[in-house]
Amino acid sequence: MKNLLTRTSIRKYSNREVCEQLLSRLMTEAARTQTMGNLQLYSVVVTRSAEMKQRLAPAHFNQPMVTEAPVVLTICADFNRTSQWARCRKAEPGYDNFLSYQNAAIDALLYTQTLCNLMDEEGLGYCYLGTTVYMPQLIIDVLQLPKLVMPVATITVGWPAEQPAQSDRLPLESFVHEETYKDYTPQDIDTYYINKEQLEENRHFVEINHKETLAQIFTDIRYTKKDNEAMSATLLETLKKQGFLD
Repeated sequence: MKNLLTRTSIRKYSNREVCEQLLSRLMTEAARTQTMGNLQLYSVVVTRSAEMKQRLAPAHFNQPMVTEAPVVLTICADFNRTSQWARCRKAEPGYDNFLSYQNAAIDALLYTQTLCNLMDEEGLGYCYLGTTVYMPQLIIDVLQLPKLVMPVATITVGWPAEQPAQSDRLPLESFVHEETYKDYTPQDIDTYYINKEQLEENRHFVEINHKETLAQIFTDIRYTKKDNEAMSATLLETLKKQGFLD
């Protein structure tokens, strides 16, 4: 059993089944999390079959845990269900706009985090895939998501077959601001990032990539301006196709 102070991302899983009863219980409990207007603006697509996991894998750059995990959960911002409910009850919905997407996405991510916390308590392992928003149209096509439904998070789930070390975190004072936001001085940046930059694995990344600083690993290799702009355009186009943008 883990908690937030001991949690790690698990990318390797045992062959032990994640039973439907357990997963259903956790997903039911997670639904008690906060939600806008008590509307629960999310849906979860549960993927267990090898065929469907294989079809989803390219959307996540074929990371091995997508096909190796017993379960893959795709959590979607969903205003389709609420809109259908409104029409069936003589009400005209007006949720085909960006604000509605934002509200549903927040709902979906709150649900995702609550579910992750519950899985920690059960001893399940999981990995949150940030790739979900990179190629959303492929996920939409594979999972047959209708308009006003948008994938925002994916987690692979299973019983852990590894015990990875915890990754580092910035200190509390680096992200908590009292009363008003206080911008960062160069001295602040030195103080808050020195431990991260001095970690042996991070210094190794800098060396093998022939960079001068760790920050350059992120700006020049991992999350480049070119890639960010291209994927932003893809995301906006997909939101338009899904009915959240004109």
